[in-house]
Amino acid sequence: MSFHIIKKTRLWFFISGTLILIALGSLAFNTITRGKPMNFGIDFTGGTVINIRFNGEISVTQIRDVLNEYKLGESVIQKSGDHDIFLKTEPLETEVRQKIVAELADKYGGAELLEADTIGPVIGAELRMQAFYALLLASLLIIIYISFRFEFIGAVAALLALFHDAIITTGFMALMWRSIDITFIAAILTILGYSISDTIVIFDRIRENMKKPGANKKGFIELVNTSLWERMARSINTVLTVLVMVLALLFFGGAALREFCLTLLIGFVCGAYSSIFIAAPLIVLWHKGKK
Repeated sequence: MSFHIIKKTRLWFFISGTLILIALGSLAFNTITRGKPMNFGIDFTGGTVINIRFNGEISVTQIRDVLNEYKLGESVIQKSGDHDIFLKTEPLETEVRQKIVAELADKYGGAELLEADTIGPVIGAELRMQAFYALLLASLLIIIYISFRFEFIGAVAALLALFHDAIITTGFMALMWRSIDITFIAAILTILGYSISDTIVIFDRIRENMKKPGANKKGFIELVNTSLWERMARSINTVLTVLVMVLALLFFGGAALREFCLTLLIGFVCGAYSSIFIAAPLIVLWHKGKK
């Protein structure tokens, strides 16, 4: 335990500050150059949903090959059984939609259009508000729970660490201009749940060590540093196990899960980092200022 984590607090904050600036800069750059901060999918912007039934078996790759010809390669494609396909694309005119269905039918042995609906921007606005309320409610519950279990400053530190994770994850998804749909919100909430769980484990160890005989003589900084090292192996093993599963889904789970898994991959790494190098040092800074 020769490496002192808490004494390197400025370094950790510098790294986080740099990543946050890159994330916010990506959002600002996209807004200026592309007209919107992120590549929002039809769940947020509105679009067209098409349900097609084929006479024979069809694969997602075959569908995407045709959609690429219409510059719709980023559309969401979902299979239902061997013959039914659901497409979620940007808003399409009736003529273009008919051409796509006709070409799919000609290439792959016949197809029937079962349903075609348009999702308007009003629904997209409602989804954005629901996502905002979900994040707000989650933040409020986290503050109440950690304040009750530890202390209010612990809740503030944990919440700042969560915002750190959410901002960096969002910014890097914007930097890569990945498609953002409602599963992105599910991924962010999953990341927050993972991160807060890891943070609580560390806070628990700090609290346990504070109750041990001689804790006051050791000093709060040394106590927190010891607590972090005692939980370091657990945090690393947990995040590595999770990342293995996420990487497996990312590479073998298909296009439908790609954006979701990529978001989780970035967020879980940020969550493991912030629990150790952001949340705990924030508590130390508060206690130093309080003293």
